[in-house]
Amino acid sequence: MATIDLHQKPFDEATITKLEIFENYAKEWLPTFIMSYPNSDLWIFDFFAGTGYDIKGVPGSPIRILQQIKKQTGNIFNKRTKIRVCFNEFEEYKYKLLKDATEEFISNDNDLERLRNNNLLSIKYRNSDFADLFPKTISTIRNSPSLLYLDQNGMKFLADKYLLTLAELPTTDFLYYLSSSYFIRFGDTIPFQTNLNIDIERIKENPYKHIHKSILEQLRERIPIESKLKLYPFTIKKGRNIYGIIFGASHPRAFDKFLKTAWDKNALNGEANFDIDDDSNKQQLDLFEGQLPTKIEFFQNNLKDLIISKKITTNKEAYDYTLKQGHLDKHANEIIKQMKKDGFIQYDAKSPMVNYEQIYQNKKIIEYHITP
Repeated sequence: MATIDLHQKPFDEATITKLEIFENYAKEWLPTFIMSYPNSDLWIFDFFAGTGYDIKGVPGSPIRILQQIKKQTGNIFNKRTKIRVCFNEFEEYKYKLLKDATEEFISNDNDLERLRNNNLLSIKYRNSDFADLFPKTISTIRNSPSLLYLDQNGMKFLADKYLLTLAELPTTDFLYYLSSSYFIRFGDTIPFQTNLNIDIERIKENPYKHIHKSILEQLRERIPIESKLKLYPFTIKKGRNIYGIIFGASHPRAFDKFLKTAWDKNALNGEANFDIDDDSNKQQLDLFEGQLPTKIEFFQNNLKDLIISKKITTNKEAYDYTLKQGHLDKHANEIIKQMKKDGFIQYDAKSPMVNYEQIYQNKKIIEYHITP
């Protein structure tokens, strides 16, 4: 199966969207782990790094990673946290361009040079096939907090043996870029089914624009029940084709950070670079059902019903439900505040306290009481 060489032409809008999400998550991930793991090693693996820039000089993932590391220079020196980066590119000519581009970027930046001279930043370059490299790096990934980028413009490396390995790693976050449309075109072929057994007919039961989410739902079913790994989608439309990012992590803080990154990219639905749920048209009245709720309104209505029925009784239960549904804490806080204002519930706090800091850091759990 042929793959597209993205570096022979300028990055298109869809690729820029992907890169911005990759970079924005690194922007959230780095300070969190730098401050939480002083005097420790943090690893970032860019397994399909490319050349560093496109042909017009727009930064790819390696340069964007370095830019975010630079912004954390002060924190890194204060905490003496060591940032270890592995840039891998399989194709020889791209590998040479990658190494030249990143080394030039570092040598021209005083902060990055200082970090490297003080052994607080190190770069490892690899010119390897992912299938060979991943087993060699898994012990490092297992023993150190790690962020993984898997941007391979296909699906071969989403096989169960990789996904199930990642499901075992509690301090590993990953972003996987998937050419979802390939599943419709090639999903029944032997190469696809050999690597990843996906029920194509089940995918076709959903609208074409939901291919990426449909694939992710089947991947979720493969995760062992005892695993804390959660997967979240972000669908990217490019012309008639559907691509997407799969984000995976095992900690509520990571879920929270990714969802904020995704909703910042699209405040309408937080899961696509287009109006995947047709929310912009839902202000019009449906002749039979009345005005249809938007994605946020649908979530808030469900949360309200769960609180009134006493299936959710605390801020922690509300927050965990919010993350599971792929929403922001502010979406939950808005409806819970309104419920108190309307006299449906009472709680002993100035706010609903549905956020990571209050629940998981400060351990403050409050109850929501139904008003008699």
